[in-house]
Amino acid sequence: MALKKLKPLDNLTQVDKIELSLFDYFKKEHFVPGDPIPKEIDLAKALGVSRTAIREALSRFKMLGMIESRKNRGMIITRPDFLLNMERILDPHLLDGNTMKEIFEMRLVIEMGIGDILFLKKSESNLLKLEEIVTREDNMTNNIDQVKIDVEFHTMLYTISGNKTIQRFQKMLLPVFDYVNNGLKEKIFTGQKVTNEYISHRVLLETLKDGTPQEFRDKMSSHLKSYFQKI
Repeated sequence: MALKKLKPLDNLTQVDKIELSLFDYFKKEHFVPGDPIPKEIDLAKALGVSRTAIREALSRFKMLGMIESRKNRGMIITRPDFLLNMERILDPHLLDGNTMKEIFEMRLVIEMGIGDILFLKKSESNLLKLEEIVTREDNMTNNIDQVKIDVEFHTMLYTISGNKTIQRFQKMLLPVFDYVNNGLKEKIFTGQKVTNEYISHRVLLETLKDGTPQEFRDKMSSHLKSYFQKI
């Protein structure tokens, strides 16, 4: 193979430059979802490039979900799904250990700050669902089952928040959580209930029922302490 003929990609390609120019144009002209964009031929003429190059640059915006073709309207600006591309690549087999560790830390940060939303959105019905989860946990002794119930409890907290983006983000990260948990579960769950420092899901639930957002944040911090120490 004549690999010596390959040259380093030090400079932007023509399509890269077109993409950046179009992105800058969309911003400066204040395009919003639903607005039609100029035709390919007009864009090519304005930039002094071929329609093929324009089409390739526009295909990148389509992949990002920023534009789409509409019948009788041509191409329009759309509301991009900013989590879509993350969903495509968030596979533990495609990520290194440090990346997964940092993603797991993102989960901890979100749950540390979710308390205020929970106190605004909590209801009798979703507190009863948490009660059912905690009651089942009270009768568990198997570490693997405790890991599963831990995920179920925290998933319910995301559900109570009512924030669809947070819920989707949490669901999207579950494979990463599972991967990390496989390495942590024995360290985290073994013997944790006999310590005085550990804050159980039962305590979190009672705090959510009768406490304050600040008390809940403090309890959640203690509940997650073992994870912070082990990751």
